[in-house]
Amino acid sequence: MRYKAADPPDSASGEASIMKSAVLLLPGLNRDRDMIAALTKISGNPPLTVWQTETEIPDVDLIVIPGGFSYGDYLRCGAIAARMPVLDAVRKKAAQGVRILGVCNGFQILLEAGLLPGALMRNASLRFVCREVELQVANAQTAFTSHYQAGQIIRCPVAHHDGNYFTEGETLKRMEDGNQIVFRYANGSNPNGSIHDIAGVINREGNVLGMMPHPENLIEDAHGGDDGRPLFSAALGMVA
Repeated sequence: MRYKAADPPDSASGEASIMKSAVLLLPGLNRDRDMIAALTKISGNPPLTVWQTETEIPDVDLIVIPGGFSYGDYLRCGAIAARMPVLDAVRKKAAQGVRILGVCNGFQILLEAGLLPGALMRNASLRFVCREVELQVANAQTAFTSHYQAGQIIRCPVAHHDGNYFTEGETLKRMEDGNQIVFRYANGSNPNGSIHDIAGVINREGNVLGMMPHPENLIEDAHGGDDGRPLFSAALGMVA
């Protein structure tokens, strides 16, 4: 097996958590170190790292697929990564109720893997967007958002070229009716043209979340704020 505990950053906080996490590693996922640092600083425990060719994932409570450009996005964003052996293991864990979080390219991979409905298209501007946006917490009753308040507006960075979320009308209605829209771009900050300002969605079972913004890049004062921190503390089962 090629999974191992990541080396903890020097500034690990020491906050205790009873839950274990893992971060997937695929070629081109250049936000893996950011995600490892966030999980370590918030929980005090470095996550396991799991390589793309693994067919099993150890017993963990949270699996994260970070952002970047897996396989250079040469076919479609996330399309090649979604066909790697480790994604079969992710599907099995998802079916068992393990919490799965995909951020940016990780969100694209979850869609390509069939773990979430919809698709992510080229930004409406046809340009790469890298800036801070505002998000509304549309559903605060998930395992990922329970440390936020319903309707709360938070700040979060984005950095993507293909973040324009779309799904057809009947599926969109089912998602809206089923409270599967977790985050929306707020106050006119939609950076990509996503339908209904959708920034993050969850599966019907409530354990697989995909989102385009990067909460791992706003968790401490050094980032300019900590609006992303409650997402991880909730997902890791920590007390609010």
